[in-house]
Order: sequence, then structure tokens, then C-alpha cells
Amino acid sequence: MMSDTSGRSQKTYMLNMGPAHPAMHGVVRLVLELQGEKIIDVDAEIGYLHRAFEKHAENETWNNVVPWTDRLNYVSPLINNVGYAMAVERLAGIEVPERGQYIRVIASEISRVTDHLTCVGASAMELGAFTVFLYMIKAREYLYQLVDNLTGARVTTSFTRVGGVKGDLPADFAEKFRAIAKEVRTAVAESGQLLTRNRIFMDRMEGTGILSSADAIAYGITGPFLRSTGVSYDVRRSHPYAVYGKLDFEIPVGSTGDNYDRYLCRMAEIEQSLRLVEQCLEQIPEGKHSLEPKEIKHAYEIQDAGKFGDTALLAKYAAKVDQTLEGMSKDDQPNTRVLDRTITLPSKESTYSNIEGLMNHFELVMWSWGVKIPPSQTYFAVEGGNGELGFHLVSDGGDGPYRVRCRPPCLFPMAALKKLLVGGQIADVIPTFGSVNMIAGELDR
Repeated sequence: MMSDTSGRSQKTYMLNMGPAHPAMHGVVRLVLELQGEKIIDVDAEIGYLHRAFEKHAENETWNNVVPWTDRLNYVSPLINNVGYAMAVERLAGIEVPERGQYIRVIASEISRVTDHLTCVGASAMELGAFTVFLYMIKAREYLYQLVDNLTGARVTTSFTRVGGVKGDLPADFAEKFRAIAKEVRTAVAESGQLLTRNRIFMDRMEGTGILSSADAIAYGITGPFLRSTGVSYDVRRSHPYAVYGKLDFEIPVGSTGDNYDRYLCRMAEIEQSLRLVEQCLEQIPEGKHSLEPKEIKHAYEIQDAGKFGDTALLAKYAAKVDQTLEGMSKDDQPNTRVLDRTITLPSKESTYSNIEGLMNHFELVMWSWGVKIPPSQTYFAVEGGNGELGFHLVSDGGDGPYRVRCRPPCLFPMAALKKLLVGGQIADVIPTFGSVNMIAGELDR
């Protein structure tokens, strides 16, 4: 709420900024009280993209919540997938195979890079640096193609499963990543040359949107926003999960907590994420990626053989499936998922060729028959693109969550937005709001 204006000694006026303003992305309304161009007071109105994520999740089975998590932060959806799945696994007491953990880290760090590229590129565009936006989005496109190669989708990936991931890495994934990482580094370097010492950009960013480390902690802010104030808190380092404890990476921090430091932190984090993926590809345990062509049959061939009772030779064949189902064969499963028929979907060969596999698959995806987790509750957090992304889950013993609560990292900088803007100029709203990197699907849930 805005403060009482009755005691103002000078005349002020109110200005609506958003939700139709391009920089507000159609999902936030700021009511600014101005004295000339100086901001006297701010009221931030959110909720324009309320999706009822938590209530939706409470009416789905455990695995069926994964597609909903894609729509939280749709710029880095793979991190959402991983965070939710790991929260469920903590409830169930499941330990994912090491290869599956490495794949999750690879997916998460690629997603973090796409998040930072989008944030920096879009913020630069809103300040007039359109060339930087084109460089960054071109680099993001390369990564989206890599994500598509891994998951079968560019944005709404639904990649994780309770107990692992959808499938193994494609055979040529490492080579493709190394080529794309080179392109991303080039784009980031060229963007840095255009922005980092650019007098116009620095004048707009330095000394604007300042928040002290004490205030950031008091507001519960995490991620690049907190680290720009000099606090070296990162969930991956403070509370290691998956295989982050085995990897070497730095945590970039700022000193002033202004918009410029937040820009520098994100640019530095892109390089750290690329390093993390490279380490994972070097350390990941060996596992079979593909089969010899003579051992593969199309899924419809296996299905037809099973229908006609011609099952004698089916055990030696693997199913050839479309891209969205790649990596779900019998030979890939031990590398990426928990081998527990009460939790993990059977291989495609089993589903297509025998009644036991078909029934197992059917029961796991059917309401009231799926994964059952004993009554319990937990909170689990991962490092999202904007900070600590946490899930508080409550199980009542059924096949889906009884209660779900998501901790959206960009909610807390939005709560501090008034403190960031009051006393500044109306022109400071654009770079400051851009540095918050507000993702409405995550904020409003």
C-alpha cells in the first residue's frame, strides 16, 4: 500500500506504469507517485498471471506435477523439474543413480545460462542496446536446440521423473555442447565489449537500484540479487545437492548491490555454469548411450509381435522410439533411474511386449494406483536462476501430494522493489525492474 499523501508539502502526481507498459511484460502494475521525475512512493501490484500451481499440484499424481513445474520459471524450466523431483525423492527416501545426478546438473546449468542470457539481453534491449539482445538470444537459441536434443522439447521439457530423468544423454551430446559453449562464450564476450565499459550503460546502471546486504537478507532475497551485495550464498555450495559437492566452481559476488553489480554477477555466472557442464561431461560415469541398429525394432513392430504372441525373440530387441521417448529403453534405465517397479515406469520394451509391463505402466500413471509415499513432509531447495527455489511437500500416503508450497525466488526482490525505487528517477525503473528478473509464472504461481 502507498503511504498517506495528505502531508505532502509539494504537489505530486500519480502515474500508472504497466501492466501494458512493454518493460512490465504485461504482468505487473506499478503505481508511481512522482515529484517531477523523482519517485516519492511506489505500489507494486502483482497477480496478473496467477496459475494456481500449488492447487493444481495437489490434484495430480506425483509424476504428473512435473509438467506444471515447467511453467514456473519458463526461462529455466529444467531447474524447476530437478528441484521438484528431488523434493519428492527426499520424501520417498530414494537415491538416484550417479549418472542420473550428473545429467540433472548438466540440464540445470544449461538452463541457468539460458536464464541469464535472457535476463541480460532483455534488460539491455530495454535500455536501447538492441544488438546485445540479438547476440544473447542467438546464443540462447543454440542452447535451446541442445535442450531439444536432450529432452525432445525446447521450453516445456518435463525432463525429470521421480527416481531419475526421462532418458540418457544423446550419443553426440558432449561434442554438440562443446561447440555451442564456444558460441555462447563468443556472444557473451562481444556483449561485454558493448556494455561493460559503455558510458551510457554504466550511467543507467551504476548507483541505481541499490540494496544493502543487510536489507537483502532481511527481505529473504537470494541468488544473483543477494550476491551482488557481497553475500556469497549459493544453495549449490551452502547445501550441496546432486553432485555439486564434487565439482569446482566459483561464486561471483559484487560489492555495491546496484544494478551494475547484478549485471556483472550474471555475466560471470554464465561462465561458471559452462565450466560446471564441462566438468560433468568429463566426470560422468560410463553408460551405454545407444544400441547397434540390428538390435533395434520400431515400437510398433514390438507391439504387433506382442499382440500376435510372437514373443520368443522380443527380449533381445530394444524399442526405437521418437525423440521425446529416447533414452527410455531397458539398457538406459539402470544408468539414469531407480530400478523399482513401484516408482519407475518400465522400459518401453517391457510395456510394448508383455502384459506385466503394460499393467505396471498403467498402474503408475493411473490415479489412485501410482507412486505411493508414506505420510511425511519435507522442504528441499535448489539454486534457481533467480535464487533459492524451494518446494515444501506434504504426503498423506496417497499417490499424489496432499499439500504443495513453492518458494519462488523472485518474489522477495519484488517485495523490496519499493525500497529499490523510492528516491530515484522514473528512468531508473527500467534497469532496476530488469535486474529483478521477475518471471511471472514463478512469482504468481
